[in-house]
Amino acid sequence: MLALLIAAGNSSAGSILFIGNSFTFAYGSPVRYYRGDSVTDLNRDGQGGVPALFKSFTTQAGLSYDVYLETQPGVGIDWHLEHKLDVIGARPWDTVVMHGFSTLDAKKPGDPGLLIASVRQMAEALRAKNSKVDIRVMATWPRADLTYQPQGAWYGKPIEAMAHDVRDGYNRAAAAMPGISVIPVGDAWVRAMHTGVADANPYDGIEAGKVNLWTYDSYHGSTYGYYLEALVLFGAITGKDPRALGEFECSGFELGLSPPQVGALQQVAFDQLAAEGTLGAAQAKPQVKPTSPAKCSALH
Repeated sequence: MLALLIAAGNSSAGSILFIGNSFTFAYGSPVRYYRGDSVTDLNRDGQGGVPALFKSFTTQAGLSYDVYLETQPGVGIDWHLEHKLDVIGARPWDTVVMHGFSTLDAKKPGDPGLLIASVRQMAEALRAKNSKVDIRVMATWPRADLTYQPQGAWYGKPIEAMAHDVRDGYNRAAAAMPGISVIPVGDAWVRAMHTGVADANPYDGIEAGKVNLWTYDSYHGSTYGYYLEALVLFGAITGKDPRALGEFECSGFELGLSPPQVGALQQVAFDQLAAEGTLGAAQAKPQVKPTSPAKCSALH
């Protein structure tokens, strides 16, 4: 089925650049170096990360994106402006997705001021190269370590509190610069917890039948967490229903997710995007044949 889809001709969607940190290159999971040859890492570290998952999903959907990433661990957009603007500005981009540090400001957790200023400055630089560039900011997920541990800035508050504060910061950054939209990854994580797909607190054990969206440090994402991130990005950017990839989607198969887990995460991504008004009414789910190594090899 995938081979027939690709043979029918991919629709060219242009270039897309992901600017971020470890939340983009998928630290702490096998996603970090997954299909690194399918994307261009501008830092030449050979990382695939979430951009490679996005590339995989779009290829399976019959779309042709040239995918790039420019990442650095533990930094915000301000760091990229100071150190990588020459790399980022070396060419015009059709689409750019960017995000800042996980707490909005590493020195002032929860304060959106630095994010707002850096998004504006980066957007101006990107539009100087292509006035029609589609710019998105990705609202990241709440951190369990900062919520459930005494040293955390959100300690004593529910996990939803950090998600709300981070989303509010990105909403403000987007509103300060016309034409920028917010991709609700953190909200999708919370939705996965509320609907019983994911466990909300890794420190008290993972409930049976649920996944842990965080990796070992309860800070970065697990394979499940990054997979959900990529599904939300896919739906938000392309406008396509993530569920159309099917439970036997190739990257989920290759990364060891079960079909029910893939289907549940696709449903969460769809529901979040539908709630945001990004996607229209529900469409009938396609009948997708079981995944096989031969089918997935067609992605290369």
